[in-house]
Amino acid sequence: MNVPTVPNLGAVLRSVLERGLLKVCAAHRKILGALAACRTPALGGHWYRCTQCGQEHFVPHSCRNRHCPQCQGAAALAWLERQEAVLLPIPYFHLVFTLPHALNPLIRQNRRALLNLLFAAASQTLLKFGRNELQAQIGLTAVLHTWGQTLVDHYHLHCIVTGGGLALEGSGWVKSSGHYLFSVRALSEVFSGKFRAGVRALYEQGALEFHGQLAALGTPEAFARFLGELRPQKWVVYAKRPLAGPKQVLAYLSRYTHRVAISNARLRAAADQTVTFAYKDYADGHRRKTMSLGIEEFARRFCLHLLPERFVKIRHYGLLGNRDRQARIERARQALGVTEQPAAPATEAVAVLGEEAPRLRCPHCGAWALVWIAEQPPLRGPRPTVEIRDSS
Repeated sequence: MNVPTVPNLGAVLRSVLERGLLKVCAAHRKILGALAACRTPALGGHWYRCTQCGQEHFVPHSCRNRHCPQCQGAAALAWLERQEAVLLPIPYFHLVFTLPHALNPLIRQNRRALLNLLFAAASQTLLKFGRNELQAQIGLTAVLHTWGQTLVDHYHLHCIVTGGGLALEGSGWVKSSGHYLFSVRALSEVFSGKFRAGVRALYEQGALEFHGQLAALGTPEAFARFLGELRPQKWVVYAKRPLAGPKQVLAYLSRYTHRVAISNARLRAAADQTVTFAYKDYADGHRRKTMSLGIEEFARRFCLHLLPERFVKIRHYGLLGNRDRQARIERARQALGVTEQPAAPATEAVAVLGEEAPRLRCPHCGAWALVWIAEQPPLRGPRPTVEIRDSS
């Protein structure tokens, strides 16, 4: 099957699946099948008529899978609208916690356990610094990304952290510095220690798996050496410029929360054998470049970033933790003297999401005047299995 010269990800994956180019587990095949069928007649769709020009248009159904670049616009907007209720009129900080690449092979075989540990180590580190340095309960939202620009493993958490928190004693609000939250070097040391201790605990519980080339690592002596070699590795904690308030936070979050390994906008060309995509080379001054991979290798790299079923990739902690969050937010508003929720229009988020945001515009005349007239059922016969649930 030929894929188009200017492809989307679904077309590339359809080619891979139909030609049997990649051996994948059942869970990954289910996800790839959903992405391959997205916005094609295989899933059915709706017919619309434009009330301005009279043209009729077929709009195929989306797969709504969280790994699909075509389906994240609506999901991101809905999520961002829910976050408006908990935004406070304070500065926010963006910190990134990155794992050493020496851990990549072990993570591939123990994704759920070690990615859960990444969330735990980073969140516990930040909350500890909040207690010790501010004597306050800070809040944070953590978003998992597993990829680098060339689709290789690069496990890191983007954390949006409140600039201050509720006082541990009393009912006041403790402010952080306007330009500085915590020492990134100190954060890195504590984060490294917590993660390595967590890996050791998982090993002692027999909760880690070692297959293939990692089989030898499962012996106590080899694993002890491995843990020792991890300590001097680069445990990078990076602090970006602080965000001034809710409006900036909402637009900023929209760039990170529902991003997938690669967007259609980055794909440049595809043929039966190769896929070409754009990327930023951070080691070369953030220069924009292109890379061509064999279609099988491209699909293999993409599969590295498919999350375990029902794995939650966006998590909230401390002041923003899910349990009793609204009560804590109300206490924070009272401490800050806020009487109404901040207005944080979603228009900036829509601008960031661009063409992936939902719309009902007539492709013939350009009018926003499409009305539903009929539904077309999915095609009969075998078609890719669709995973409907989205567990961000």
